[in-house]
Amino acid sequence: MQVQDFSTQFKVMENKEKAAGMSAYMKNHFEFLGIQTPERRKITARLFKEWEAGKNPIDWKLVFALWEQSEREYQYVAIDYLVKSKRYLSAGDLTQIKELITSKSWWDTVDSLASAVVGYIVKTFPEQAEVMDEWIEDDNMWVKRTAILHQLSYKENTDEERLFNYCEKHASDKEFFIAKAIGWALRQYGKTNPESVIKFVEDTPLQNLSKREALKHLQK
Repeated sequence: MQVQDFSTQFKVMENKEKAAGMSAYMKNHFEFLGIQTPERRKITARLFKEWEAGKNPIDWKLVFALWEQSEREYQYVAIDYLVKSKRYLSAGDLTQIKELITSKSWWDTVDSLASAVVGYIVKTFPEQAEVMDEWIEDDNMWVKRTAILHQLSYKENTDEERLFNYCEKHASDKEFFIAKAIGWALRQYGKTNPESVIKFVEDTPLQNLSKREALKHLQK
């Protein structure tokens, strides 16, 4: 499977009008082909099936080749491919995932990698939670955001102490994407343990944005 396999199909579906709108939505940080998610996934599903993606070890050369493409849709394909092949992810792959997180960084790719890929690795290889302890101290904002969000889908398996510790470490951080991540992570865990989240928010001097997000569905 090569980048060309996708680009051949994508060129047929390219829509410049939609591309302009999609780029504007992402603050014009990235170019787009104008292929929306349902259309893109129809194409990739067909190609993934043809190449038996998910049944073979991850082709990291392909992942990084997709990441290097100018149009944002290719980064989305790379993430879809990783999720499709997640059973082949190993503990050591966090190093390569970090390269993706810190390249062409924005919330759309970072959040997908955080929950669906990084979260899967840490859940499968619990000792890798120590890597998250390093990431929460990282100088890169997106790496910190990933550490905060990696437990989003854990529900009752959430390491509450670690989650609260991460949120407390950056409670005073005024960076929008960090404050938002804290609120989102707490709100998600609040679906499983609302009492604990409410108490944490009451006892912790969080940014107002974090508080609003955390308690959005918990306050009457």
